[in-house]
Amino acid sequence: MKFSPGDVVPATVLETIHGKPLQLPDAGARWVHLQFRRFAGCPVCNFHLMTFARRQEELAAAGIREVVLFHSSAQEMRKYQAQLPFDCVADPTKSHYRRFGVETSRLAFLHPRVFWSGLRWVLATGRFYQRAENGIAGLPADLLLDARGTVVAAKYGRHADDHWEIDELLALAGSARS
Repeated sequence: MKFSPGDVVPATVLETIHGKPLQLPDAGARWVHLQFRRFAGCPVCNFHLMTFARRQEELAAAGIREVVLFHSSAQEMRKYQAQLPFDCVADPTKSHYRRFGVETSRLAFLHPRVFWSGLRWVLATGRFYQRAENGIAGLPADLLLDARGTVVAAKYGRHADDHWEIDELLALAGSARS
C-alpha cells in the first residue's frame, strides 16, 4: 500500500546495520525522513546519500531524522553505508518495501539522470559496486513523517534518481511546520 499525506504508518521496529533498535513512529523526533533506496552499492543512491551526509547539520537543525533502508543485507550495506551519520536499515527480504508500497521497475536505471548521478559518485569516490544484491530494478521512495507517524509528504520515484533533494526536503519540513 502506498502512503499519502494524512495516512498514519504502522508501528514498526527496525534494526540498524550496527544492531541498534529503531522504532517508528519516533516520538523523540520532530520529523523522520524515511528513505527507501535500491541496493547497497547503487552509485546513484550513494551519491544522493553523500549529499545528505554533507548537510547533516542542517537536517538536524530542522529537526529531521534520517532513516535509510536498502534492500540489501547488513553485511553488504556496511561496505557502503557504515560511515553515514544517520541510521541505515537492511531489508534484504523487502518486507518493509512491500509494507510501504515501494515498487520495482525494469526501467529504473534507464533515465538519463541515473547515468549522471551514478557517474558522479564513481568519480567522487573511485568506487563501483561489485554486486547488486537483490537486483537493480528497485525504485526509490521518500516519506516525511511527523512524531506521531502521520505522513506529511510522500514521493514514490519513477526511476532510480527520482527522489527528494535535500533542499526540497527542508522546504517540505518548513512548510509543514507553519
